[in-house]
Amino acid sequence: GGVGVPGGGAVGGGGGGAVKTRKPDNTAFKQQRLPAWQPILTAGTVLPAFFIIGLIFIPIGIGIFVTSNNIREYEIDYTGTEPSSPCNKCLNVSWDSTPPCTCTINFTLEHSFESNVFMYYGLSNFYQNHRRYVKSRDDSQLNGDNSSLLNPSKECEPYRTNEDKPIAPCGAIANSMFNDTLELYRIDNDTRTPITLIKKGIAWWTDKNVKFRNPTGDGNNLTALFQGTTKPVNWPKPVYMLDSEPDNNGFINEDFIVWMRTAALPTFRKLYRLIERKNNLQPTLQAGKYSLDIAYNYPVHSFDGRKRMILSTISWMGGKNPFLGIAYITVGSICFFLGVVLLFIHHKYGNRNTSADIPN
Repeated sequence: GGVGVPGGGAVGGGGGGAVKTRKPDNTAFKQQRLPAWQPILTAGTVLPAFFIIGLIFIPIGIGIFVTSNNIREYEIDYTGTEPSSPCNKCLNVSWDSTPPCTCTINFTLEHSFESNVFMYYGLSNFYQNHRRYVKSRDDSQLNGDNSSLLNPSKECEPYRTNEDKPIAPCGAIANSMFNDTLELYRIDNDTRTPITLIKKGIAWWTDKNVKFRNPTGDGNNLTALFQGTTKPVNWPKPVYMLDSEPDNNGFINEDFIVWMRTAALPTFRKLYRLIERKNNLQPTLQAGKYSLDIAYNYPVHSFDGRKRMILSTISWMGGKNPFLGIAYITVGSICFFLGVVLLFIHHKYGNRNTSADIPN
């Protein structure tokens, strides 16, 4: 027999097994004998830390805020809901209205835009983040897989097939692709000069060169490559007619690639064109009168959406966004303020009972 002990297992008894015990192993880790370090926060260490954080963060915040505010940005809402708007006549267009409804909006730039200008289109109240919408695509089809081209994924329903032909590109994201055409003109003494808009270089390099590929085969004959497929329901023309240039056509069309990278919020902007600076002597867009010609194909009025065109320059930290600068200034100011308050408290009450601060 044997006698049970609180530690578990049995002790004694003719040749019983190994003694079981709940006592932790005698190691530095399990017996908590590892060397430890615990900061003792004193006024002498905390107060300088607060002031240093304040003095570092506030100038950084001011620098970032000024940088953000130096970015020029000009925005035009061309939805046309107001009766006075030139685009009001186009408010109820359908996807395939031919000829497209066109409208022209004249505007004046008060300040010149110095460096390269980025032209965006913006949409509001458009939920590209809906779960069914985000999933509604076939990535292997977009990557040029020939079997997926003719047999798209089930995720694309109900935009998978049309009249028993597979849709290329399938899915709701591709089906709702933005298809307004925007053109910019400078007006000098009633003469309109078109501004060169560059349509390449607007998509991510990895998207253009890795994620999106045309089907394998004769790259010069896209019509044959997409044989046996049909265009998305809402598109006026098939995917191999998105552009005249072969390296910007089909699935590797940059406007298409930009649209397929879904936005996280219901109000978003996407890069549409680039306006490059011609020479260093003149600004890219001089202050003065301009006009925006719009081929208005994209209906948003049915879901109370808004459409806008944005011209913007960028800095080393991207587009205009004052949040980061304000956050730095706020945190720095709070730290500096707390430092002043604690310094005052320490000065007034700090020397009362120094003997009882740290027990031996």
